[in-house]
Amino acid sequence: MPILPAERDPRLITVRRGGSLTDTDHRLLAEWAVVCAAHVLPLFEGERPQDPRPREALDVARAWIRGEVPMKVAHRTAFVANAAGRGQADPVKFAALAAGQAVAVAHVAAHDLGAAAYAIRAATAAAPAGDAEAARLRERDWQRELIPAGLRELVLEDQLNRSPICWNAFDD
Repeated sequence: MPILPAERDPRLITVRRGGSLTDTDHRLLAEWAVVCAAHVLPLFEGERPQDPRPREALDVARAWIRGEVPMKVAHRTAFVANAAGRGQADPVKFAALAAGQAVAVAHVAAHDLGAAAYAIRAATAAAPAGDAEAARLRERDWQRELIPAGLRELVLEDQLNRSPICWNAFDD
């Protein structure tokens, strides 16, 4: 299931690519995505402590934010993080995919919601039976508290618009 809409919001496309997203805001979205993915990383590392790929992907994302890594390196790293989740239980798989989405923000800013949605899915999948919906809401609300202030309205609107293609992770 795709997490990027067929028609992209120009506010989430960088100025270089014909949109209106500044480099500063692009990096802020990437930072938020990294925080979302890092929050559920222990779900991966608890089951796969010898596999550094998702953590390394978040390190690459942080390096891209600081301007130390080119976008192409970050983009390639997303595939490596995603591969770490193959064949794993849902909480582990979704945590790896959250990391992959977070580092992919360097390539396409709209992957920020992918990182957030997969983190929500990881937290939900890890919840005890009967607590899944409460876990989804806790993770979603925790993430929303950390949305950069200047981008809050944009991210919340994007969540509303894209929740159906993001497994309804952002629904109220």
